[in-house]
Amino acid sequence: MTVLVMGGAGYIGSHTCKALKKKGYLPVVYDNLQNGHRWAAKFGPLVVGDLLDESLLDQTFKAYKFDAVLHFASSIDCRASMHYPGSYYQNNVVGSLALLQAMQKNGVRNLVFSSTAAVYGLPETDKLKETHRSAPINVYGNTKWMVEEMIHDFERAHGFSAVILRYFNAAGADLDGELGEAHSPETHLIPIALSVALEIQSHLNIFGDGNAIRDYIHVTDLANAHVNALEWLAAGKGPMTFNLGTGKGHSLLEVLQMVEKISQKPVKRKIEPKIQGEPPSLVADPTLAHELLGWKSVFSDLETIVSTAYHWHSKPYCIKEGK
Repeated sequence: MTVLVMGGAGYIGSHTCKALKKKGYLPVVYDNLQNGHRWAAKFGPLVVGDLLDESLLDQTFKAYKFDAVLHFASSIDCRASMHYPGSYYQNNVVGSLALLQAMQKNGVRNLVFSSTAAVYGLPETDKLKETHRSAPINVYGNTKWMVEEMIHDFERAHGFSAVILRYFNAAGADLDGELGEAHSPETHLIPIALSVALEIQSHLNIFGDGNAIRDYIHVTDLANAHVNALEWLAAGKGPMTFNLGTGKGHSLLEVLQMVEKISQKPVKRKIEPKIQGEPPSLVADPTLAHELLGWKSVFSDLETIVSTAYHWHSKPYCIKEGK
């Protein structure tokens, strides 16, 4: 199978391309390289282009005759989305509509969409099932929810078959040390904490008391879930939404303790006022993915997550950049 991987030069997309190649797929990466990296697109052809470039998108579909599409391309910073909503609606919603229309035009109906636990908003239960109400509390979550709704409309009108994967907190790095997280600026907890431990950054800002709980899932486990989702679609099993998480949460302070244990260095921190609207806990109920998708997290214990990330972030910049 030949698979179009939108945003495949980014963090999760590149790990998924590696998993796809191992399974015998041909991943074709389409990325504008705004947040992705040319060095990360090493597992198949790379097309450098924007989602809103209708002509290039159409040419790419015609050139490769895709069997399915994996859609990772989006802006992902929850806090930034509240300051720049126009940019997030343009990139995430308008861009996704352009992709859906290109798929319809070129007769590609199978889609795996990278969604988020942010669509749930404030949790009403300890663990979130896929049936939990969707009530996003930030622009980022709202854009992902809107795309989910667009996908359902294309399913009803045009016979699309989509698997929507709602991630919890992606973390860690490739087990072989070949890929890792390289955002600029970095907004995720573990790479920032490691930058402080490695004396690249002076300190970490903690917003609140550090007891907010999140469900951290290793990026390799996420990548493998996408392979399972493609196999689900290839078997004709139809549209479905799955949570991808471990079912176990860790507080921010627990994560910092693990970073200090792995790095053997202190993580200097500065306490800032709590940000209103951020849920105190976000933990998945991954039962549906276990039972139907045949997927379970294998590498998502906190020590493996932090140790693989530490190995990646400890590399000299020139090695990480493939130079």
